[in-house]
Amino acid sequence: MVLIYWVMALPYRIGIGAAWFAGLILDILEGSILGLNAMALVIIAYVTLSLHLRLRMFSSLQQAGLVLALVGLNLTLSHWLQIITGQTVASNLMFLMAALTSAVIWPSLFQLLRQIRRSFDVH
Repeated sequence: MVLIYWVMALPYRIGIGAAWFAGLILDILEGSILGLNAMALVIIAYVTLSLHLRLRMFSSLQQAGLVLALVGLNLTLSHWLQIITGQTVASNLMFLMAALTSAVIWPSLFQLLRQIRRSFDVH
């Protein structure tokens, strides 16, 4: 969600390269196959970059719906890639509850990150 916000707020500074780097760091921290999370985050960053002008015009509820879809896509891609690479994963769809939680938290997180960005005068 933080990546989605920063790609949406600063598309000329935070983009696919930053998503790839964040994904590699996440892969290292989780101990998963290198590139697994990186590829999923790059896809999410690409979709966010392509929609960033529209996202800015959406209401908070509409943004939350899109965050639900993007985080759900990220989780599904990660889950699918884990299955393909032979890692042990649960067979139920409970991992998608994180997407619902992300959508619920999005309006508050958006306001917090916007306030931080404005307080540090980041353009």
